[in-house]
Amino acid sequence: MTINCKGKLIDLTSPKVMGILNITPDSFYDGGQHKNDHDILKHVELMLSEGATFIDVGAYSSRPNADHVSEANELKRILPIVNLVLKEFPEVLLSIDTFRSNVAKQCIEAGAVLINDISAGKLDDNMLQTIADLRVPYIMMHMKGTPQTMQQHTHYNDIIKDMLFYFSERIAVAKQLGIVDIIVDPGFGFAKTLEQNYKLLNKLELFKMIEKPVLVGVSRKSMIYKTLETSAKEALNGTSVLNTIALQKQASILRVHDVKEAMECIKLVESVVS
Repeated sequence: MTINCKGKLIDLTSPKVMGILNITPDSFYDGGQHKNDHDILKHVELMLSEGATFIDVGAYSSRPNADHVSEANELKRILPIVNLVLKEFPEVLLSIDTFRSNVAKQCIEAGAVLINDISAGKLDDNMLQTIADLRVPYIMMHMKGTPQTMQQHTHYNDIIKDMLFYFSERIAVAKQLGIVDIIVDPGFGFAKTLEQNYKLLNKLELFKMIEKPVLVGVSRKSMIYKTLETSAKEALNGTSVLNTIALQKQASILRVHDVKEAMECIKLVESVVS
């Protein structure tokens, strides 16, 4: 199971880690943390040294009820960071967390290799065709509504069946356009209640039916800290526990704030399996 990142083949048979670089002022955990070029580069350097295969850059906070950001502002935030990181780390595999086709296009042209779309193409009609034209791997996430409205859309007939249908439809459209490398993200916390998140994690292995790599992003999310009655800041141990469960249920990529601990989860789970 490999994906082609601009000629570099990444084997997902062994799980990989995607480190999060949020450059938004209002992300739920690390919003506003990386205030200048030096801080950003130090954080990227740390994540790479700890074993991250991908760095995921986002300039639009998708936490519940986050402020809407215009396309112009998103580009103004993200493009200088893409250029900065690639100048310092030319070999880095940069993923761009965006649902806008124009942002995706400009960032890929600047040297990014992968697009991570919370909407699976549903918030921009041009996204899937743009990905097909750019010939880059595409992460499609499950969400209903928008980040501003998603928590009002938590009704499902059967959450697992509904999501499998959603992904089969989205993948069919993407394949028809010629998108080759597709990764699915169940979207923990997006249009899902606390209970639904855990049901989803419990049945995660069913997503292997889709025959695509699965990305899991539970890092420091409210499904952890609300259950433990703590905070995002105190949710690292809980994150490691859920990442371990996700790996046991065949997750291929862990998207995390804390790379070292995620790499340790992979090493220990692989030791048990081997």
